[in-house]
Amino acid sequence: MKLVVVSAGLSVPSSTRLLADRLAAATAGRVSGPVDLRVVELRDLAVEIAHNFTNGFPGRALSAAIDDVTSADGLIVVTPVFSASYSGLFKSFFDVLDKDVLAGKPVLIAATGGTGRHSLVLEHALRPLFAYLRAVIVPTGVYAASEDWGAEGLAERIERAAGELAVLMSALTGASTPPPAQVRPPAPAESGPAVPAQGSSGSPGPVQVAAAGREDGFRVVPFEEQLAALRV
Repeated sequence: MKLVVVSAGLSVPSSTRLLADRLAAATAGRVSGPVDLRVVELRDLAVEIAHNFTNGFPGRALSAAIDDVTSADGLIVVTPVFSASYSGLFKSFFDVLDKDVLAGKPVLIAATGGTGRHSLVLEHALRPLFAYLRAVIVPTGVYAASEDWGAEGLAERIERAAGELAVLMSALTGASTPPPAQVRPPAPAESGPAVPAQGSSGSPGPVQVAAAGREDGFRVVPFEEQLAALRV
């Protein structure tokens, strides 16, 4: 199974790449079987992406990155927040892709920022972008502000999102997954025929059953019959 990570971090080291690595490790740990993990660092492709816009042809490194994304069984995309949205480099990379490349592909969206006030970038920028590209977006997006590193909650969000991506990847590739728990139906009661419920006058009450109809000896009493019983 092939998992591809797209990181738009600019610095080295980068909190964006750190989040991408943690999401990739958590996802790989949830997938049964070997995982072919590829990382696309957009900072190394910036010049080729710009040239692709002007001449229409991807360079060698950009072409290899596009091939990785196209053949991926699952995708993790992480961007830093610039001006309350994804970075221009991040958007430019997905602009050079063919419009059908991500159709039906599981995608986990994530972002990093200096403040928690930008956490909604996942919902107002990233999710609409990949919905437009017809990707299958995992329900849980992961945003990591500066104060989130080392704090409670981030690790849980990473694990939850990774688990959702792993399930989608397994489902769409037909990989084996643990079978759901089987619920054994209750054994039939070892009793005689059901006795109709009696009202205060000895007549059948609203909850009336008869030993005819269903195989277990019960039948559903029509509402009209229940009303007629009440009128007696």
